[in-house]
Amino acid sequence: MRVFVTGGTGFVGSAVVRDLMAGGHQVLGLARSDASARALEAAGATPHRGSLEDLDSLRAAAARTDGVVHTAFDNTDLTRFTENSATERAALEALGDELAGSDRPLIVTAGFAFLAPGTVATENDMRPPGEAPVGRAAEATAMALAEAGVRASVVRLPCVHGDGDRFTVPRYIDIARRSGVSAYVGDGLNRWSAVHQSDAARVYRLGLEKAAAGARYHAVAEEGLPFKAVAEAIGRGLGLPTVGLSAAEADAHFGVHSFFAQSDVPASSALTRERLGWQPHGPSLLADISRPDYWTG
Repeated sequence: MRVFVTGGTGFVGSAVVRDLMAGGHQVLGLARSDASARALEAAGATPHRGSLEDLDSLRAAAARTDGVVHTAFDNTDLTRFTENSATERAALEALGDELAGSDRPLIVTAGFAFLAPGTVATENDMRPPGEAPVGRAAEATAMALAEAGVRASVVRLPCVHGDGDRFTVPRYIDIARRSGVSAYVGDGLNRWSAVHQSDAARVYRLGLEKAAAGARYHAVAEEGLPFKAVAEAIGRGLGLPTVGLSAAEADAHFGVHSFFAQSDVPASSALTRERLGWQPHGPSLLADISRPDYWTG
């Protein structure tokens, strides 16, 4: 299969590219810069110049391929979250326009925020209307495309960790380094689900090969790890004390990352394992972030 991948040089997308190619597929990767094009070529993929904002480039790439995997989202600046979400939504709709009626699959990346508060989320859970993170609606867009005849499905990602991680855990490492403490909120028993980068990538490939319209897959290896345990691992790595904060103190300490520090988002992947034959093999989150690469520098 020839697969168009958006975000193919990103943390998750680069692993998806590697896994697709190892599985015998060819990859056409979206490249918005010369550096991205070179990285894709080095990985053995073919670059396609364009961006999520260039809808014509997205349609042209989808027209040249047998399926699409969407992993691109600009989360480097959370102050632009709503604007970036609108860009993503338009991009997905453009891809859907090209794929409609062709039976070619579209795999879309989503998450767990607001999905099933206080319970272990399953693949059968649907986010109530209006309860998605402000602005972003990747899953809702994908499900609407599926209802309109596109062979669209969703991979829900938890905290993804592994080599090259610059996002979730490293952000809390940076906060701990700057503040002099590694913190959690309340009793710290709010739970994160997690998966290693390589295991997450395999869910995308298996989901693409299965190509079940309207399916929701959970790339979850660990169902629910207390955030306090993550904070303690960061504290050990940096040689800093681990402290509990009140909810009132959390926003000042964590800034825009306060919401996720307090999120309770456990999730099951039992149905995904059954439907795709997927089994995770990578290290656990705590084992992975205990490596010096995660907290030195």
